[in-house]
Amino acid sequence: MEIFSREIPDLLRAGAVCSSWHQTPCLFYTCESAGKNVGCIYSLAEQRTYKLTLPDPPIHDRHLIGSSDGGLLVTLDDMSEMHLLNPVTGEQMALPSVGHLTIYQTGPAESLTAGPDGISYAILSITMKQVNPIYDESGAVVWYEHLWHYWADEFLIQMPMVNAPSDLLLYFHAKAFVFTEALTGSLLVVLIHHPVGQLSFARVGDDEWTSLPPQYRDYQDCTYKDGLLYAVTALGEIHAIDLSGNSAMVKVVMGKVLDIRDDFRNTYILHAPWGDVLQIWKTEEEEYVHPSEDDDYDAILKNTANIEVYKCDLVEGKLVKINPLQDHVLFVGHNQTFCLSAEEFPSLKANHAYFTDDSQNWITQFKNNRRDIGLFNLDDNSRDELVCPQLWSNWPVPVWITVNLAKLNLACDISS
Repeated sequence: MEIFSREIPDLLRAGAVCSSWHQTPCLFYTCESAGKNVGCIYSLAEQRTYKLTLPDPPIHDRHLIGSSDGGLLVTLDDMSEMHLLNPVTGEQMALPSVGHLTIYQTGPAESLTAGPDGISYAILSITMKQVNPIYDESGAVVWYEHLWHYWADEFLIQMPMVNAPSDLLLYFHAKAFVFTEALTGSLLVVLIHHPVGQLSFARVGDDEWTSLPPQYRDYQDCTYKDGLLYAVTALGEIHAIDLSGNSAMVKVVMGKVLDIRDDFRNTYILHAPWGDVLQIWKTEEEEYVHPSEDDDYDAILKNTANIEVYKCDLVEGKLVKINPLQDHVLFVGHNQTFCLSAEEFPSLKANHAYFTDDSQNWITQFKNNRRDIGLFNLDDNSRDELVCPQLWSNWPVPVWITVNLAKLNLACDISS
């Protein structure tokens, strides 16, 4: 925890009081030509790329599932283990495993279960109740047993699934967030995961995850303010969650505004700089393409078709559509959703949404597909490319972060 406390509270937060230390929105990505251990940060303000050599495991082999407003990344390695990574300093810290043991014990014969390979393994105690790790005789995790789900119209279908550790990230982890708790200053990590968009959390230094009861589910995005976590569901319902005690206290502050979930719609939540709670809907559409024999991607792509911004009237329990966005700019994707003033960041386009690809099933099941990244004009519903030609590899999927350019210049080499 100490390695992050030097970076987050003291240095990165300085942007709030000194204009020369402003946190600048950037796109973090990898590029095959740069090398497996090199991360790239594209500055929207400077329209240039910074390259950073990062520690193992190789960043090109990780999955990026979240970022903080202080510049931290949440990554998954090739064994589906989670890490917090500071890309500017290269410092990182392991987060609790979803199958980390609380008490190590040898399973009796009657607790053995057959793995997909036909061999019997012992199931031991776990910290995240949604996942059962299955161990071999040496104590190494060889399989994870968990629930998977899909929707058939409005009906939820759940079924058991067994994955190798390298594949768990494709089916279990959805999106992660890092917040600084108001009272203690501790870093709080929140994970939305399957089945059915459930939510678990841990503080940096914890040995295990704490999960909300399974009736609280279908979450898609979170924000944090004044000691409360605000989480929005696929149906637009908003929950205020107090995580300060030994157990989480959940209060519904806005009921659902939709009757039917839509796999082509992503829902986001944030506190706007002017004080309102905003709900963002990003709608996607399928594009059918005809790749040649040399192309390494699938024939169906997803593209952002529309983005709508709503003010949440928590008293009346309804949404009020707003447009324009008061000369502000949105950032949505696998990052913590945020909104900036175009006046403070003149290089950004006012009343636009900067988006990255965060459609989980498409990201993880179609690793080689072109990624849906660009700008969406909220005035006329048009879209544009962020840069052309594309700078990034399709895996891991790029994510928005905010970093301090003064510190970044000291940490890495600059390329045009």
